[in-house]
Amino acid sequence: MSETDRKQDEAAAPVRVDKWLWAARFFKTRSLAAKAVKGGKVRINEHRAKASTTVRAGDRVDVTKGETAFEVEVTGLSDQRGPASVAETLYAESEASRKRREAQSAERRAARLSMPRPTARPDKKQRRQLRRFKQGE
Repeated sequence: MSETDRKQDEAAAPVRVDKWLWAARFFKTRSLAAKAVKGGKVRINEHRAKASTTVRAGDRVDVTKGETAFEVEVTGLSDQRGPASVAETLYAESEASRKRREAQSAERRAARLSMPRPTARPDKKQRRQLRRFKQGE
């Protein structure tokens, strides 16, 4: 078996979902990806996934990360983390998911801008009052 045949076989072989999420750069570490899968934040083809669940090309993966939700279709497989440009080729995000994320981002940005900001740092008396209020005294 030649080297190219071996690489094609490895590319066609299914990959664990936690490894794929890490390789596709949805999570910074594989353990964080496994925790998200275990916590029910990842669904494959509308079914709740386990960390050992395998992903194949063409599968639909729903990932919830904080307030952000991704709906992606698996286009490539990898169990090794590479550059971000390679990671982007492993999935295709649906247009509805992309629009929803952009709308949520715009809402958060608007909320952050409308939030009142203090004009100065609290002085010693105000810090004591804040501490008493937070501690419930």
